[in-house]
Amino acid sequence: MSEFIFGRNPVLEALRSNRPINKILVAKNIDKNLIVQKITNLAKARGLVVQQADRRKLNALANSSSHQGILALVSPYGYVEIEEILRRAKDKGKDPFIIILDGIEDPHNLGAILRSAEAGGVDGVVIPKRRSVGLTAVVAKASAGAIEYVPLSRVTNLSSTLEDLKKQGVWIVGLEMGEKDLWQSDLTGPLALVIGGEGRGISKKVLKRCDFLVGIPMQGKIPSLNASVAASLLIFEVARQRHSLECRIVNCKL
Repeated sequence: MSEFIFGRNPVLEALRSNRPINKILVAKNIDKNLIVQKITNLAKARGLVVQQADRRKLNALANSSSHQGILALVSPYGYVEIEEILRRAKDKGKDPFIIILDGIEDPHNLGAILRSAEAGGVDGVVIPKRRSVGLTAVVAKASAGAIEYVPLSRVTNLSSTLEDLKKQGVWIVGLEMGEKDLWQSDLTGPLALVIGGEGRGISKKVLKRCDFLVGIPMQGKIPSLNASVAASLLIFEVARQRHSLECRIVNCKL
């Protein structure tokens, strides 16, 4: 079975990551800017079929008009086991940094979280099989190509997954508004950050498995943030703390 990904950056990153691609469709009379030229050049270098297509056909295949004139026919995205995420971190000689998403159902949120995860050095993202969006073309588009580089694991039971991670020395930290100040929390070491779904937050069963909870200090009248924005803040706070710790160890300038 094949799937489609669309958008210039998602298709370009799929090519760069050597993901299997069967065919690339390019809209007729497309503005051949630098990214489009890179896509066609990389596709030709890999010996891939590049075909021109009417925009109405691209609209129908993407179920959207936001494809930017580029669509690729690809193999379905694959999920990995959590052990693979932990192994990759170990191979890099670093403590694992994992994002656990408890019920993210908006594909744009998942795509944005994957984008932040890739930029912030996250080793992998975990989602449940139920009450969660999977890897779709919309997620790929929203991730701007990050979906090609961030391993994603899909599990049956989040609670048991968290217990397994604890046994392997990973600290479980949940995001819950009103809890301990994020900026005052130690987020170094082996870590899994749990972020709840839109509106519902983290489920009670998952909350009980967290070692501790942190909250984002809010100074305005709105009591909460979009899930992807909150995830980004947490990811880069972890990245900041890890960088600061590494600098203290090697006595470098911050």
